Amino acid sequence: MFFKLTKEQQDQMISDIQTFFFQERDEELTEFAAERVLDFVKESLAPHFYNAAISDAKHVIVQQFASLEDELLTLERPLNK
Repeated sequence: MFFKLTKEQQDQMISDIQTFFFQERDEELTEFAAERVLDFVKESLAPHFYNAAISDAKHVIVQQFASLEDELLTLERPLNK
């Protein structure tokens, strides 16, 4: 993937995964097991979220460009014939 996590971010995510599994499944995960879950999410699921975010950003940019185009058209002066 295109992103790098800092050591602090990765450690926090691993901790969050361990907490989630304990609270939701009453299962204690080792740090290694939680890291494997994180690797799975990064490799298999994150690209879907990344692509959705890119699509959302593209939609916003297209809307802003259309708005800018409309504003520019209002600045045009009529031509004398």
